[in-house]
Amino acid sequence: MLITQQTALVALWFLPFAIPIGIWVAWSDMARMKIPNYAVLALVAVFAVVGIGLALAGVWSFETWAWRWVHLVVVLLIGFLANMIGAMGAGDAKFAAAMAPFVVRQDVLPFIYLLAAVVILGFTLHRVARAIPAVRGLAPHWESWTRKDFPMGLCLAGALVIYLAAGAFWGVGA
Repeated sequence: MLITQQTALVALWFLPFAIPIGIWVAWSDMARMKIPNYAVLALVAVFAVVGIGLALAGVWSFETWAWRWVHLVVVLLIGFLANMIGAMGAGDAKFAAAMAPFVVRQDVLPFIYLLAAVVILGFTLHRVARAIPAVRGLAPHWESWTRKDFPMGLCLAGALVIYLAAGAFWGVGA
């Protein structure tokens, strides 16, 4: 069980929007080794619209909603630095920044552990899958089958969805 300070109600509101965007990001990154800017903007729009709705409904304060935008800025700066030194792709950096407002500040360390576990699992499963010709035949034109680098969008999106699902089931007020 993931320990989370995310409220169950908030996670339940974000989760239905995060799932299709997460699938889009994972699929695109495996197929083309690119995370579409529209997917990043869609996730930011979800946080903006649903978040302001939560504030208007009194679930969140406007202050909580506003401070979460700082998460986006901080992760974007870290991501750009990581991209500049070649540690991460630009799409990964932008998507990680778009994900950041969804994570409660007190959950940063548990989220990093979750992301690490998802990366290990995702990397292992991806490498095993690409070694099996029958699996590769299901999506023969995916760039991630032949590239040396790894489609991190698969793991970033997966970690966000798992985090929100954990919040929905085990979050504060669940």
